[in-house]
Amino acid sequence: MAEIAIVDYGMGNLRSVSKAIEHVAPGSKVSVTREASEILAASHVVFPGQGAMPDCMRELDSRGLRDAVVRAACEKPFLGICIGLQMLFDFSEEGSVAGLGILKGKVKRFPQEKMHDASGEKMKVPHIGWNGVEQCAFHPLWEGIGQDSRFYFVHSYYVEPDDEGIVAAYSRYPFRFAAAVAKDNIFAVQFHPEKSQSAGLALLRNFSLWNGKTSSGEKQRSC
Repeated sequence: MAEIAIVDYGMGNLRSVSKAIEHVAPGSKVSVTREASEILAASHVVFPGQGAMPDCMRELDSRGLRDAVVRAACEKPFLGICIGLQMLFDFSEEGSVAGLGILKGKVKRFPQEKMHDASGEKMKVPHIGWNGVEQCAFHPLWEGIGQDSRFYFVHSYYVEPDDEGIVAAYSRYPFRFAAAVAKDNIFAVQFHPEKSQSAGLALLRNFSLWNGKTSSGEKQRSC
């Protein structure tokens, strides 16, 4: 039985995430916690987030959870969601703040000069709504989820990894950006699976069953 800890540092959409995981993994123990000991004892860790990056980093540190999150990201199946993806990287343009530095790269704001669709119409920031997601390689968390399935996004910033090889999926708004990254036992997404209906629920179920490993054959890329 998986023991899934959802990290509560005061900034996440915790109830929606916990209810979604409880729905798809009824045999698992799901806890929303602000205790480092519970995070470290869990078999799986979910790291969600909403709001501004500087606030999220400050709240994580003020609750003494940084070390537990970093250790969990190194040791066990780990799912980052939205800001929980962005915080894994080195640096964010939002507030010019350092992230956790677990993954190499930057978090960048959608540039106003590029925010036009094919007809020249201005596109809004933040990006809010449903977008297709192009999977780059097979991963256990994509099991049963069709190519170009639609997921729900709410964000003004996107990640730009130093190593494009960790990008697990792209989306477009209006240019291509990383919608998911995967490295070893870490899988992190810019979208909200808990708000993404059947595709999102499938991803959360897959995470509850994942052992944190991928085979060499699963690393073949298509984009």
